[in-house]
Amino acid sequence: MKIVALFFPKASIGTYLVAMAVAIALPIFAFVALLLLQLEDNQRSTLKRETAQDALALSRIIDRQLQDMATTLRLLSSSPELENGNLASFHERTETALRDNTLFVIAVDRTGQQLLNTRRAFGTPLGKTANMTALEAVMASGRIEASDVFRGRTSGEWVYNVTLPRKNDPVAALIITQDAKDLGKLVTTEGLAPGWSAAVIDESGHVVAATGPANLEPGTPFDPRILPALTVSRGVFQDETILPHMLLGYAQIPGWSWKTVIWGPIAQASILSTWRFLIIGGVALVLVAVLGAYAVARQVRTTIRDIADMANRMGEGHIVSPVETSVIEANQVAIALSNASFDRSQTEDRLRFVMHELVHRTKNLLTLAQAMMRQLAKQSDSVESFRAAVSDRLEGLVRSIELLTSEQWGGVSLRRVVDIHLQAFPQSREQIDISGKDFVLKPDAVQNLGLALHELATNSVKYGALSVPQGRVRFEWRDVKEEDKPDALLRFTWEEQGGPPVTEQPSRSGFGTTVIKAHAASAFRGTVEIDFRPEGLLWVLTAQRATLERE
Repeated sequence: MKIVALFFPKASIGTYLVAMAVAIALPIFAFVALLLLQLEDNQRSTLKRETAQDALALSRIIDRQLQDMATTLRLLSSSPELENGNLASFHERTETALRDNTLFVIAVDRTGQQLLNTRRAFGTPLGKTANMTALEAVMASGRIEASDVFRGRTSGEWVYNVTLPRKNDPVAALIITQDAKDLGKLVTTEGLAPGWSAAVIDESGHVVAATGPANLEPGTPFDPRILPALTVSRGVFQDETILPHMLLGYAQIPGWSWKTVIWGPIAQASILSTWRFLIIGGVALVLVAVLGAYAVARQVRTTIRDIADMANRMGEGHIVSPVETSVIEANQVAIALSNASFDRSQTEDRLRFVMHELVHRTKNLLTLAQAMMRQLAKQSDSVESFRAAVSDRLEGLVRSIELLTSEQWGGVSLRRVVDIHLQAFPQSREQIDISGKDFVLKPDAVQNLGLALHELATNSVKYGALSVPQGRVRFEWRDVKEEDKPDALLRFTWEEQGGPPVTEQPSRSGFGTTVIKAHAASAFRGTVEIDFRPEGLLWVLTAQRATLERE
């Protein structure tokens, strides 16, 4: 009980309704926040995946360019002019073929001395290639490779080479070169979010070409804090210290030593806007819920007070009219209270009536008991016989009273009255035949007819047909019609047969005879006939039906 009181202290219904509104709104708010966190995490995962895919797409574009340059070198390496050592014709043919392109071809010997360069006219004095390191690496590996970006001696621009080694003399290697700015035309941020940059990085970590807000020039070293982390073929890099609120995606160009990278700010605006909307909306939701609960609480409080006022007036004994409220259940309670106040008034009236009836019936019972005891006292020759006679008669009277009490003194069926009084003689019950159409007796008729039946049965058990096993009793009632009596009449017949022969009529009239004759005739405003026939007693009561039947 203390735990319940701890969680549910005494408070107004308004407080509980407001608490219920908050209890409903807060979990919804928390659940939406959880969904938003999940959405934010999904967005980050999607952004990382798309960033890596964008870097891979850029690497494929650069790979296609390098592959095209390698293919061009293979074709040129097998040209007849080069095989025959006719470098002038080879220069002319190559220059013509690449005239519409931004590519230039250089032929070098094993020392790196340029034999021709399509950037210059054939025969122009040329020096050694500017990137001897790349040439030596190619000659050692024996395969086509792309060089790091470097400053070209002939062009004076940042360039890169793709070199094809040859085993022939005098041309030991063919080089196809391109300005880095021309390659930069392939590096684009189209399709990326605003604020994103893209770049191609060579093996030494320098920018070959770049575009975007970062504005990195060719030859610029890329952030050395990032490069060591770019170890796998492709992926993403994120570090709030190095790239605050930014994400970097990278991809290794297959078959080459270069990498492509794209990086830019994580789109926080939409997420922050959503969080801001969630917080403002959540607070508004809680406020609306609290205001709604307060409005409902005021209405419910008014309704409860109206019902309480009805109950108070009902407690004061008034008949109250139902109040009309906006709550259907409260209206039902109001109607129930109104009906209860009316029923209470009726019950109080009935109680007063019952008390009056109780006093009246008690007086009648006491009068009957006094008369019965006076009559029995005159006829009893000893205290013991008086006690036995009084006890026997009172038992019959008690049976009638118990029967009436069980029915709240509202009347009892005739058949039940007969059964209750004959139950006092269970050993003789099978010797009695009962017939007649059942109806409900008045309370007074229950007592008076019960006394008569008890006396008839008691007399028969002592002296009559019920005193011997072969004796039989027939008790019946039926309607009778008499021309001079327009009121409906009932005739009760108690007829005994098979008992001890009746030799003479009793010379003295006792209390029992008084009850079955004089008292019965007076109580039912009828007539009683008694015939002590040799075969057994015949008792006939003819009475007005209205004195017996309850309306």
